[in-house]
Amino acid sequence: MLANSKDSDEGKALRLRSIEEVAKSGQAPGLAVGERIPSFTLPDPFGNPVSSDALVELGPLVISFYRGDWCPYCNLELRALEVVSPSIAKLGGSIVAISGQRPDAAAGLTDKHELSFPVLSDLDQVVIRAFKLRYDVPAELRAMFEARGSDMSQRNADGSWTLPISATYVTDRTGKIVLGHCDADWRVRLDPQEIVRALEELEH
Repeated sequence: MLANSKDSDEGKALRLRSIEEVAKSGQAPGLAVGERIPSFTLPDPFGNPVSSDALVELGPLVISFYRGDWCPYCNLELRALEVVSPSIAKLGGSIVAISGQRPDAAAGLTDKHELSFPVLSDLDQVVIRAFKLRYDVPAELRAMFEARGSDMSQRNADGSWTLPISATYVTDRTGKIVLGHCDADWRVRLDPQEIVRALEELEH
């Protein structure tokens, strides 16, 4: 038990160092409130193309970037978005989630959490880069993943050891960002009720 506790403490310390390293690197500052999102078209789990331009024409858009189906914090956030999805829909908004994982992983995530919104695959992480969210997994953290038999390059569609910073954006009907949250600390997420409030303000 003591050895396990030690390993756990070491793992926590390593993760904290990695968060600090990514934050200081400036690799992934994310887009800022007031900027317009870059247009994108990405496949859903069934290969159907989903266009940001088409969604924005219908109303405000909520975009959640998640690291992968293996991340418990990401899973919690997606479930929380599902809970408020009826409120978002009533306010004319729609939701998409984006990761660099393959469509089969997105399909499993959709089924597991019974998500009503599209989970999209950024196969070459072009959209993740366009939103200024892409970063290299720190070497020390990569070594820990590999030691535990978890190969990120096998999880990502492009075979890379890169991830998106956990981020959530809300746009108006023109694609301008009215609310944004981007944090190197993947444990810190945007409260879904803030999304609802932002959409309510757009109605006025």
